[in-house]
Amino acid sequence: MTPVMTESKSEWLAARKELLAREKALMRMHDELSATRRALPWLRVAEPYVFNGPDGQETLAQLFAGRSQLVVYHFMFAPEWEAGCKNCSFWADSFNGVVEHLAQRDVSFVAISRAALPKLQAFQQRMGWRFKWLSSQANTFNFDFNVSFHPDERERGEAVYNYGPLRESNSDMPGISAFAKDERGDVFHTYGTYGRGIEVINTAYQVLDLVPKGRDEDGLPWPMQWVRLRDQYGR
Repeated sequence: MTPVMTESKSEWLAARKELLAREKALMRMHDELSATRRALPWLRVAEPYVFNGPDGQETLAQLFAGRSQLVVYHFMFAPEWEAGCKNCSFWADSFNGVVEHLAQRDVSFVAISRAALPKLQAFQQRMGWRFKWLSSQANTFNFDFNVSFHPDERERGEAVYNYGPLRESNSDMPGISAFAKDERGDVFHTYGTYGRGIEVINTAYQVLDLVPKGRDEDGLPWPMQWVRLRDQYGR
């Protein structure tokens, strides 16, 4: 898009105020949508799920770490891969530092992948991440929450992602799941989002949306073609 140039501060201010009105309307709509999200019914999770992590084996309920809410980032890292997904890594670069803040609002945050724990830990050390990362290799968690897919269901076109048919050929996809635990200790699935729904926790994308060129992805073969692991830019 060709930018409109002006030397008139009043003209610029008028355009900015017009946009501000739309931004405020969008924010009000966002607040209403968030309230609707919080009002979704809670789905009881009957399977305990046991994960391998830095603190040994832990159930899904134990991942709450004494809090009543849990957010899980489904990080794409299949057991046969030697490194984590570069796109999920783009997201994960936003996670350091946020965990401590979430804890003050009764929220625990973890990432979960299918790869074996030693692979996760080696990659995490390489990238300098501090958030808790666990392996679901020994359970069906990723498959049950529709972020991993068996080859046969993909071949039959029965794989479900983002509440509809899977349109990718990947064995694993990204997502965010929110859980709650009641006073009895029962665990419930309260929310799940996938596809572009996870953009809300990508700080870099939120910043790029503020600048004139935006994400600057229109001329690329696919939107995230430019993304690399953080330590691979310039190679």
